[in-house]
Amino acid sequence: MLRPTKPPPAASQLVYSTDTGRTCPSCRRAVAQCICKQAGALPAGDGVVRVQLQTKGRGGKAVTVVTGASVLNGQPLDADALAAIGKQLKAACGTGGTVKDGVIEVQGDHVQRVMADLAARGFVVKRAGG
Repeated sequence: MLRPTKPPPAASQLVYSTDTGRTCPSCRRAVAQCICKQAGALPAGDGVVRVQLQTKGRGGKAVTVVTGASVLNGQPLDADALAAIGKQLKAACGTGGTVKDGVIEVQGDHVQRVMADLAARGFVVKRAGG
């Protein structure tokens, strides 16, 4: 029976260095000098915001999901502006939610209210899903 062998040292990834401290697994630089987060933190969209209702993987609870809101009138929005929009949407619906990886999640079935609010802000909005 063959025993599994360890990967060669060149294939292993450095996680901590005594010279720089923690390192980024992608660019292998110190976390303070990481260029991965600067090079496009939010995914680029086509200018259309899509709003859908999801229940899968959430214990049957409905969640309104907004994707593509990282671009307004051809201009990319930064993470802080997207978080502010998410906060205003949650306040308008009177529920909780979160903003993760360029996706706004609002708890509950608020698709129509979210679509109307985003259209009033100047976004091009489409309903996605069923």
